[in-house]
Amino acid sequence: MIVIFAPFIERKMSLKNSILPLLLFLLIVVLSSLNACKKKEVVSNDSSLKLSFSNDSVIFDTVFTTLGSATHRLMVYNTSNSRINISNITLEQGNSSAYRINVDGESGSQFKDLEINGGDSLYIFLRVTIDPNNQNNPLIVEDNIHFLTNNNEQSVKLVAWGQDAHYILADTYTPGFPPYKIVADSLETVTWTSEKPYVVYGFAVIDSYGKLIIEEGTKVHFHKSSGLWAYADGVLKVFGSIENPVYFQGDRLESNYEDIPGQWDRIWLMEGQAGQDHEIKNAVIQNGFIGIQAESFLNLTQNKVILENVTVQNMTGFGLFTRTFNIEGRNTVLANCGGYCLAVTGGGNYDFKHTTIANYWAESGSVRNTPALFLNNYFLDTLEQAIPIPLNFSMGNSIVYGYNEDEFLTDMDGGADSIYFFEYGIMKTSRDLSDETMFQNILKNEDPLFLDYNLNDYRIDSLSPAVDFGSQTIADQVPFDILGNSRTESPDLGAYEFVPGQGSGERR
Repeated sequence: MIVIFAPFIERKMSLKNSILPLLLFLLIVVLSSLNACKKKEVVSNDSSLKLSFSNDSVIFDTVFTTLGSATHRLMVYNTSNSRINISNITLEQGNSSAYRINVDGESGSQFKDLEINGGDSLYIFLRVTIDPNNQNNPLIVEDNIHFLTNNNEQSVKLVAWGQDAHYILADTYTPGFPPYKIVADSLETVTWTSEKPYVVYGFAVIDSYGKLIIEEGTKVHFHKSSGLWAYADGVLKVFGSIENPVYFQGDRLESNYEDIPGQWDRIWLMEGQAGQDHEIKNAVIQNGFIGIQAESFLNLTQNKVILENVTVQNMTGFGLFTRTFNIEGRNTVLANCGGYCLAVTGGGNYDFKHTTIANYWAESGSVRNTPALFLNNYFLDTLEQAIPIPLNFSMGNSIVYGYNEDEFLTDMDGGADSIYFFEYGIMKTSRDLSDETMFQNILKNEDPLFLDYNLNDYRIDSLSPAVDFGSQTIADQVPFDILGNSRTESPDLGAYEFVPGQGSGERR
């Protein structure tokens, strides 16, 4: 048997010896082919692919008291399954920026052609260096990092503080409300002083039964879309002086922003308790959207807003907007608004003495179709049905004037007892003023001759018809004008008493 099968065994072993090299060769060829078929991951140019970020803005929220320097990290994510190329990462302000960025260990202000695998991420380190005691700095130093990926432009905002100030940063985000921070909690009284300016980022909120007192000389600066809000039963007390008024304005300090409207949102005052009046005295409110919004939102208010020596000017919307409220105004200037200087809606009780309402709005060539003064005694319910509310409105020794043919309009519902009465004043209007139950001693369409309304100077010229035309009885209730000048003899109309030889002042 052995002899018979020996040749076969030999042949079989010989065949095996010859096949093994062949199999190895074929295996190498197959593996090589598989590797050749497996393509290198290709960079996708799909325009639908976008980056994701760990934050949509990076806020350096340290209030610097010495030479400021801080570093933050931003994560850039490629959440797709494809490799993508970031064509550009650029600091908007370039080498002039206070910020520097570091990408993959390299510092600079611009980076090009950075690739991220699908599902991978990129680290960016950000650094800002600011001397906060340099008063030439803006209050808030901002920049943006721009990303360009497959023709998609995306940005991340950078924010840091440029001066030593009190910074009020929104820390509460509730659906349906603007971002806010409570600055005076329930049963808490908080005082803001003039030692350092206050910069509000979001809304500063006075909570129910809280009180905020703002002392003379204090400057409050609001960032874009920011404001001050006294919630229901919260109380605002602003106690400026003629020499040191309180200022409410935007946070851009450059000279070309000093009279630009729309830089912030509003002061919003809601209803309060009897005797707990909101008071704003000796204050300038300027360059926002709405100067003061006073409304009964949850319940009819039992308190008042008392305005004394207050100027509201350069608002893109309203100077003073009310809804079913009680307001007393003395020496009030409401000027230069894209909408109404004074809009009284939903009825209420109002008494204004020595008021100057002047609307010469001409911002960026826009047209104003609204009057300077508007009165209304109803509001609409959810079914658009009118709900009339009594209105009692009086204005004396005042001026209502502007560019439009009609600077005084009303929209009244007969379902509520309402009255408006004007005595001793100038009014720009096309309506008949002969009804003495509503109009007494009104100079119709006579130019008050403001010194320079282009510069928000609403003092009156020596030749103004407003000079000596006021009622002494009314003036005795407001014996000094907005600048402290006496009006106890031959009073003028408006918030300013004519003073012989008057020159340009810092506050007008």
